[in-house]
Amino acid sequence: CKRKDAEMEIPVVMPQLGNEITEAQIDYWSKSPGDKVEKGEMLLTITTPKLTMEIEAPASGTLKEIRVPADEIASVGDVLAVIDEA
Repeated sequence: CKRKDAEMEIPVVMPQLGNEITEAQIDYWSKSPGDKVEKGEMLLTITTPKLTMEIEAPASGTLKEIRVPADEIASVGDVLAVIDEA
């Protein structure tokens, strides 16, 4: 049963932001662990020297875990958070 639960976890991944940008700072999270989220809903805002961008939830469910807190730096491809679809 645990294995099936693991398959329901959807990572929120730092997107590719451009050819020269390899990392961004987490500006703030609009949701907290345990909050319900809808696919397409804004989860967090990231900033680089050139842009500020909102990251949307890739799936509906519950925000299970935030892996990169506000004010921390994350690289492209890093898992920022996990959504539990169950």
